[in-house]
Amino acid sequence: MKPTTSSSTHFLIYALILCLTSTIISGGNETDHEALLRIKSLITHDPYGALSSWNNSIHFCDWEHVYCGKRHKRVTYIELESNGVKGSLSPYVGNLSFLRMLSLGNNSFQGAIPQEIGRLSRLRIMFLKRNKFSGVIPANISGCFNLEKIDISNNELVGSIPKEISFLSNLTLLSLFNNKLTGGIPPFLGNLTSMELFSVKGNPFGGSIPHTLGHLKSLKEIYLGTCNLSGIIPDSLYNLSLLTDLSLAENRLTGSLHTAIGGMLPRLVFLQLRDNQLSGPLPSSISNCSRLTIFEVAVNKFSGKLKIDFSKLRDIYFISVSKNNLGSKEPDEMNFIDSLKNCTKLLKLDLLDCKFQGVIPWSIGNLSSQLNFLNLYGNQLHGNLPRSIGNLVGLETLSLRGVIPIGLGDCVSLLRLSLQGNLFQGNPFKALVYEFMPNGSLHDWLHLSESTSRLSLLQIMKIFMDIAYALDYIHNHSLPTLVHGDLKPSNVLLDDDMVAHVGDFGLARFLGTTSFQNNSTGIRGTIGYVAPEYGLGSEMSSGGDVYSFGILVLEGITGKNPTDDIFNEDFCLHKFASMALRDNTVTDIIDVNLINEYQEAKVKEIKEEANMKTIIEECVVSIVKIGVSCSMDSPTQRMDIENVVHELQDILNTLQNT
Repeated sequence: MKPTTSSSTHFLIYALILCLTSTIISGGNETDHEALLRIKSLITHDPYGALSSWNNSIHFCDWEHVYCGKRHKRVTYIELESNGVKGSLSPYVGNLSFLRMLSLGNNSFQGAIPQEIGRLSRLRIMFLKRNKFSGVIPANISGCFNLEKIDISNNELVGSIPKEISFLSNLTLLSLFNNKLTGGIPPFLGNLTSMELFSVKGNPFGGSIPHTLGHLKSLKEIYLGTCNLSGIIPDSLYNLSLLTDLSLAENRLTGSLHTAIGGMLPRLVFLQLRDNQLSGPLPSSISNCSRLTIFEVAVNKFSGKLKIDFSKLRDIYFISVSKNNLGSKEPDEMNFIDSLKNCTKLLKLDLLDCKFQGVIPWSIGNLSSQLNFLNLYGNQLHGNLPRSIGNLVGLETLSLRGVIPIGLGDCVSLLRLSLQGNLFQGNPFKALVYEFMPNGSLHDWLHLSESTSRLSLLQIMKIFMDIAYALDYIHNHSLPTLVHGDLKPSNVLLDDDMVAHVGDFGLARFLGTTSFQNNSTGIRGTIGYVAPEYGLGSEMSSGGDVYSFGILVLEGITGKNPTDDIFNEDFCLHKFASMALRDNTVTDIIDVNLINEYQEAKVKEIKEEANMKTIIEECVVSIVKIGVSCSMDSPTQRMDIENVVHELQDILNTLQNT
């Protein structure tokens, strides 16, 4: 039977549509191809060959760090994080019209963020953090109306936050911290009602905290530290009942805290208000913040009796109320110590210079056995220092003044003792010993153990977390800042519970003082772990510790010592790991013993339209990226230890939930 005229017409139309579709897709492919080559053309330094495959020998969808959609073969994801890339970002990035995720973090991109980025209407995630981008935030970023996450922190951006950013109704994360932004925190940000994380710390904004931030009912984390802010904490902020993290540190905020803060913000995990001019009492309602882990209100003008019932804060591990006016002159002003006995995770208790005048109760010996830092320096405490303090076997640092009881000899982990500022009496000091760590050092477990037991991935992650917490404390919470100077696996000791303790502060020094300085004119530290800038005569810095930590992480995850024979001046552990990241062969360099217990882990797809990997493999890659980021040659390119703690915690949570 002959085809009818109608069916023939339909066939021709269908063929024409196929032809046009093919032409459009082909044209789109060519557009993406050219855009990628244009991006590469503005890269002036590519030390690890991240873009070496970006040429005409293979299809661009097969290039390293480029991911395409399966249907149209258009670029949907560019991932160049932590590859040491230097150059500027080509305006041709705006031609990648199918792009959903752009991740260029921890490189050396410089110059302006191109205006053309506003063409990327499908873009959902833009990570440009830890680069050297300058200029202003493009106003036409509102053209990326599907954006969900923006992280352009740790750059050199200037100007103010553009009003157009408030049009991004899907935005859940806005991270602009550590730039040079001015013009205040704009009230229009209150329109971003989907926002869950807002971080602008470390910008010289000036002005006050806008009350409109109280409109962000989905907000869980807010970081406004070191923004030159003044005025009071607006009442509207206390209405953000989902808040877990609240940081307003290092500003000039005045006024008092809402008396019902604990009832209004019951989910708080992290409360950081240090270095302001806040006054009034510390509200007893903070007792209701049962999830609190960090409570930091040091260097303010808080006054009155400390009435917080800490017994409800069972997860808290860091308390700092130092340099406030909390002495009430009442006989029982130190009784809050009694309520701390239920805080079994407590690691740090800083009561420096609080104007306390009472007697330390015997119950101080009931504090957590994990407590490793206790500072009572600069008060006017009197009477006998209870012998029960010897129960605090985890103490590494104790700051007091006066005669020490014999019981202190039981504090077998004590590494640092300061005695100034109080009026204690009692029996003379008799003994001070160091604890034998039954599980030896991390070095032993990585290289010397002859037993069949090995560290699992979960165990090594917890050890990394312990070390990162220690560095975060001495770098960011110790007054003054302390630098270790010789971090390496043999200086990390493991107790009965495999909790890591950082020891040997023989090369340590306090920044800004002459204390603990090393008199040697040679390189400070241990070969393989010492930061390269020390070899050029640079002063000790927290960045040097971060470098050592990065090498330690890479050693822990690969099982390779940085001084192994395979490494030399041109090929080090950092480069070994960087090349594996570049070549997508990270799992080939990992110590197989680490992941044995996860060999049967269920494979889950975690990245749409990209190469599917197991959760465990993704975690391992993330750990190696942290190690590489921390051990960059340039101190300015290294991760901040606070970011390390957060990222390691995310990885640990993922592993524990697997």
